[in-house]
Amino acid sequence: MSTTQSERLRELLEPLVTSQGLDLEEITVESVGRKRVLRVTVDSDTGADLDRIADVSRALSAKLDETDAMGDATYDLEVGTPGAERALTEHRHYVRATDRLVRFQLAEGGELVARILEVDEDGVEVEVPGVKGRKATARRLAFPEIAKARVQVEFNRKDKKDMKEEEEA
Repeated sequence: MSTTQSERLRELLEPLVTSQGLDLEEITVESVGRKRVLRVTVDSDTGADLDRIADVSRALSAKLDETDAMGDATYDLEVGTPGAERALTEHRHYVRATDRLVRFQLAEGGELVARILEVDEDGVEVEVPGVKGRKATARRLAFPEIAKARVQVEFNRKDKKDMKEEEEA
């Protein structure tokens, strides 16, 4: 997709997404066989449920139908949210990942897996899990120290209530 088309689609669609109380995270156009697929990724601080996704999808579809932004060729519109293991690329992504386990690729090399505790304008406070019975340790990462960051899926994560009960026991 050309930068011009990407910018034009963003300019066209972002106000509609914002009016639905969501953030436009990404737009991609891919060729799949003879047709194209326009994927629009949206999110918000409180998440986006199926009703909100359906509402924004209808609004985007109507807007695209009244313009020539996608040209004459057929295309499918897919509207969704970022995946479970989303990359953190914006400040708001880090805020939304508070209390989540994240794999950080460090600018100086190496990686760190830690839970985000707090986010401010300059960086993140994280908790590095203890290994082999050792206690977790706190660490500060400034944004320039972070080359990449991606949320990790946790299948056996204890919620705050379970952790509090363990501490009291």
